[in-house]
Amino acid sequence: MVKKTLTDFENKIKALPLKAKYEKEELLTDDFLLEKEGNIEIFYAPHNEYINPDARIFIVGITPGFQQMSEAIAAARAGIEEGKNLEEIQYACKKAARFSGSMRRNMIQMLDEVGVNEYLELKSCSELFTERDELLHTVSLIPYSVFVKKANYTGHTPKLLKSDFLMQYVYENFVTELGKLHNPDVLIVPLGKAVEEVLCVLVEKGIIKKDQILYGFPHPSGANGNRLVHLREEKDAMRQILQERKARSKK
Repeated sequence: MVKKTLTDFENKIKALPLKAKYEKEELLTDDFLLEKEGNIEIFYAPHNEYINPDARIFIVGITPGFQQMSEAIAAARAGIEEGKNLEEIQYACKKAARFSGSMRRNMIQMLDEVGVNEYLELKSCSELFTERDELLHTVSLIPYSVFVKKANYTGHTPKLLKSDFLMQYVYENFVTELGKLHNPDVLIVPLGKAVEEVLCVLVEKGIIKKDQILYGFPHPSGANGNRLVHLREEKDAMRQILQERKARSKK
């Protein structure tokens, strides 16, 4: 499987109307379809092409949802119109679409509540998305947008670990990206149980270390109504992980 990038889709994106967001009928088309198996479809999104190799925190989702896909393609379309170079456009796509909207607000609140801001010596993790974004790298286990019957894939139907079709993207993209980070002990925050389960398998395979993972962090989506209950149940354990990491770094 050859990784697809903005270079491959520049002309197709340029053919889209210039606008701030798109509808599914405009993007979930054969022009952007990468692969399909049964009712699972994978569409190109330029959301995961920029890499920050110096990051101290690595926040991991499953796949860019349609909102992220739309915002990333809108940023790419605007960048092409403005004549920006490829790297500038890739960074603009990442910045525009990473955990945008209410999910970002929820996530910042949750990260602050368990003390990630203190661990990184920030007033708030909101700074990760503004003046301190050199500390942050965000990524998806599957770099492109995955839909099941045209609905956002959540990691459960089918279960990600049981789908060889989807797991090939984890090994060929996510694991490769991990290897490009300069800090081999980067803190990894999995968004939800489905991501955490995959990371646990990567621990068993020796690809990442167990003490890199902030276990128990719930998915920050507004659709996850129990996220704050789960957060508070796991809060002490997560604070302990951060304190132990901080103590180790000072030795």
